Amino acid sequence: MTTDPTVMIVIPWRPTADRQYAYDLTVAHYQALLPDAMLLAVDTDHEPFCLAGCRNKGVRLAQDARADVVILGDADTLPEQEPLLAAIHGATTSGLVHLPYTSYRSLRRDGTAQYRRGVPLQDCNHFEVPGACSGVYVTTPATWWAHGGQDELFLGWGGEDAAWSAAHLTLLGAEPVRHNGRVYALHHASAVKEGEQYSANFARIYRYHQAQGDPDATWALLREGEAANAEQPVAGTQQASVTP
Repeated sequence: MTTDPTVMIVIPWRPTADRQYAYDLTVAHYQALLPDAMLLAVDTDHEPFCLAGCRNKGVRLAQDARADVVILGDADTLPEQEPLLAAIHGATTSGLVHLPYTSYRSLRRDGTAQYRRGVPLQDCNHFEVPGACSGVYVTTPATWWAHGGQDELFLGWGGEDAAWSAAHLTLLGAEPVRHNGRVYALHHASAVKEGEQYSANFARIYRYHQAQGDPDATWALLREGEAANAEQPVAGTQQASVTP
């Protein structure tokens, strides 16, 4: 008899008034899709917010809880059930990270308003984001650390997903496994996409792209991130909901 994997859902989350509704909808969505999974909201003490740091911390917490599979889900992104279940089962044996979608749909303001009025997700107004590699990851802890996790030098908005994708291809020898389906990103106020940190993030992406195909150079970049954050204090975990 095959035993279903133990799953922890990790949602990186730092409360803000304008995003609270999206977070609440995301939590409710996961609870409906996977009622037996553990669910945690996770933050760190990075300033500004560090999505990569939250994901890494979430994987460590999943290891502590002896979860077989971790879903790293953004606090505004809703997956479909069938591809999510396929990703969970695939991740247990593939040695690769799985993405439960081939189509990333941004609902924007009008599509999100439709969803909140009860329109099914697949019928809400949206635009496609070509080549998206963010939103929802499905992995085992072993697979996550086999390619270094994510680089915590990416702070604020942007960059960690593209760098991670390059590292995954270089260090694991393949792109993440995609499952036919859709994820839906809810509307909220956009982060500021300018300034020194924004520029530093995208300069760092360039370095990951330059290192693609070179494992030694990629590991060197990841070690830079580890060294820079070695003394970073870790905040307490916010617990959104836990199902044993």
